[in-house]
Amino acid sequence: MALLDYFEGKKILDRYGIKSIESRYVASGREASKFSENGPIVLKLISGKALHKSKSGLVKLDLRGEEADQAYEELSSKGKNLKPYRIIAQKMSKGGVEIIIGGRTDPQFGKLILLGLGGIYVEIFKDFALRICPITRNDAIDMISQLKSKDVVTFHGKDTEMLVKLLLSVSKLLTENDSIAELDLNPVIIKEGSYVAVDIRMMTG
Repeated sequence: MALLDYFEGKKILDRYGIKSIESRYVASGREASKFSENGPIVLKLISGKALHKSKSGLVKLDLRGEEADQAYEELSSKGKNLKPYRIIAQKMSKGGVEIIIGGRTDPQFGKLILLGLGGIYVEIFKDFALRICPITRNDAIDMISQLKSKDVVTFHGKDTEMLVKLLLSVSKLLTENDSIAELDLNPVIIKEGSYVAVDIRMMTG
């Protein structure tokens, strides 16, 4: 399998109306600093040799100006052992609840979709729901209801409909794109009335 370029993945999300955070590749500390002029940013080193960016110290948060410049240089130094790599700058989204929406191709059942409490918590609490694609509206509602954290991720039901639509869009994406073997949107940050996908990882093959 091959890791799809971040922005190729972003284009696919765009086609299905799935919102993702404002991002760009940067090639210098100066570019990173300039990108932070309108608000704090995050810098991430992306490499096929480092799939767990946070655990490897390859994510720098809440950066502005000179901080962004310095963080870029730190990541570039780490990247010498992870070639080929690129550094991506993203607008920082503060607050909200993190969820994961994932997908993979199972040899027996075909495309599967996963919803869970995001970030590190999907591994710690094992709070997730899994279904075979394509899912229906009722399937999406059942997935949300299955979560122990359902009141947290839906803001006590206020954002259930928004999350249902998002799950249906991801299911459609997975069903219509046979070449996508794995999909990992983690985290998707939910704020009351809105969401944004922050990390996009797609594997083809």
